Amino acid sequence: MTPVAYRNNANKYAAVHAESVMDDASPHKLIQMLMSGFLMRVNAAKGGIERGDFQEKSVQISKAAAIVGGLIDGVDTEKGGDIAANLMSLYEYINTRLFQASAENSIEILDEVQTLMREIKQAWDAIPKMYQ
Repeated sequence: MTPVAYRNNANKYAAVHAESVMDDASPHKLIQMLMSGFLMRVNAAKGGIERGDFQEKSVQISKAAAIVGGLIDGVDTEKGGDIAANLMSLYEYINTRLFQASAENSIEILDEVQTLMREIKQAWDAIPKMYQ
C-alpha cells in the first residue's frame, strides 16, 4: 500500500470512528471534543508555519475557525446571561486573532488563542457531572 493510500484509509477510519463517538456523546462531551479539536488544529497550524507549509497553515486555521463557529452556535445567550455574552465575545476575539495569525504567519498569536481556549476548556472540564 502506498503512503498516500495508507493515509487516505487511515483518514477514513478516523472519520468513521469520530462520527460514532459523536453519536454517543452528550452535549457537554461534544463541546469538550470541539475544544480539543481546536487545540489540535492550532498545533498543526503552528507546525505548518514552522515548516513553511503555508497551505497547511491556512487549512488548519480555517478548520480551527470553523470549530470556533460551532462553539459560538452552541452558546445560549438567552439562558446564559452575562456569562454567555462574555463567552461569545471571547470566541469572537479568538476568531479575529486566528485570521490575524494567518495573515501574519504568527505563532505568537496562535499561542495566545491556544492559551485562551485551554483556559475555557479547563473551566468546562471542571463542571461537575451532575450539571452536565
